[in-house]
Amino acid sequence: MDTGVVMEIATNAMVTAIMVAAPVLLVSIVVGLAVSVFQATTHIQEQTLTFVPKVLAIVGALLLFGPWMMTVLASFITELFSNMNTLFL
Repeated sequence: MDTGVVMEIATNAMVTAIMVAAPVLLVSIVVGLAVSVFQATTHIQEQTLTFVPKVLAIVGALLLFGPWMMTVLASFITELFSNMNTLFL
């Protein structure tokens, strides 16, 4: 196996991982920022206040984006396995 092929597989794997993780991370960041602004404006300094909204938002994002995330991962794995016989020659 050539070094270029290994680098291409690693690059595709990292891009796929970023694509799959991005929706959940973005939702978490937006909800965390909104709760932080709410805490700053109301002077509520409860540290556990961000936990429940973030968990609910992440569960919602997983329910919403879950099928798309599985499709992206399945297509990456299918492409990897279908090209396996050419990779080791």
